Amino acid sequence: MTQHVRDKEPETALAASSGVEVPARDVTPGGGGLLELLGLTLVAGAGVLFVVRPEFYEAGVHLFATRAASLVH
Repeated sequence: MTQHVRDKEPETALAASSGVEVPARDVTPGGGGLLELLGLTLVAGAGVLFVVRPEFYEAGVHLFATRAASLVH
């Protein structure tokens, strides 16, 4: 694709369009802060649960494996 653009516009440098601002694509910073906090909380809770109660992890793996095996057969 880069070669195709070079053929059409030989005077244009490769990084010339990087400074062009597109008004319709403005991104608001911090838009997903709450979702990120919830995700990190879930991951931290799963990590603590894995350390404190490893039998839950084993039961989850067993459940997942038996469901996958039942789908195959």
